Amino acid sequence: MSDKMDRWLTLPQYLLPQHLLSKGMYHLTRTPLGAPMPWLIKAFIKQYGIDMQQYAEPNPTAYPTFNQFFTRALAEGARPIEKGVVSPVDGAISQIGSILGDKIFQAKGHNFDLNTLFGGKTALAKPFEQGLFTTIYLSPKDYHRIHMPIDGTATDMIYVPGRLFSVNPRTTRAVPGLFARNERLVCVFDTVLGPMAMVLVGAIFVGSMETIWQGEVTPNQKKQVEHWQMPDSTEIVSKGEEMGRFNMGSTVIMLFGKEMMQWLPQWQAGSNVRLGEQLAK
Repeated sequence: MSDKMDRWLTLPQYLLPQHLLSKGMYHLTRTPLGAPMPWLIKAFIKQYGIDMQQYAEPNPTAYPTFNQFFTRALAEGARPIEKGVVSPVDGAISQIGSILGDKIFQAKGHNFDLNTLFGGKTALAKPFEQGLFTTIYLSPKDYHRIHMPIDGTATDMIYVPGRLFSVNPRTTRAVPGLFARNERLVCVFDTVLGPMAMVLVGAIFVGSMETIWQGEVTPNQKKQVEHWQMPDSTEIVSKGEEMGRFNMGSTVIMLFGKEMMQWLPQWQAGSNVRLGEQLAK
């Protein structure tokens, strides 16, 4: 598909009441619908070819709301955690590589900068200049909890308000600076490899985002940048443990500092990856 066609097909998203639609989805997915709910969940499973045997509760009729189904837990041992730095999610790698100065590659013709991504928190963004990044897209079929790629201690979290464009591949190609325009949570950790950031990017119909230490952070009524600091180093999260989740799907951007590690060469844009698979050494 041509770049021009991508832009034309994405144009209606600029006109949609993105936050209003997402608020409606938030409430709808938390509403028990009674008898229609199992039918809806079974239709979703069939549409996306989901293997429910991977999950702790494989019975579709056991979920009273769609959000409980969508954020379902994995069965024990379903995602072995490999050595090195591992994928924090199931998904498809949109991009993977090096940060050029403070610029992160989004798609052909589009970059976005670290400082904007971090909501103007320059001191937190600067350690990632010339570092490494990967952007992983979670489709509706994927597991939607986010886990730690390496042991880390949470030090800072930034909520940045913004738009709620879709984050599917077509929109990523069409909307300049998409990931630094959408609503997002920037979670910064101290690790043995230096600072690491996990950026949870919101999207249309993403009802909310949450972390294990803060709970639900979006929807956020203040619509201004908020910064939480955790100076007591109490939020230690081990590799493989859950650190947050999307209530409906979106994208995670993972950032590391300069010369801390190397991406394994088999991972390229377009690669499908699963939680726990080794991404870097």
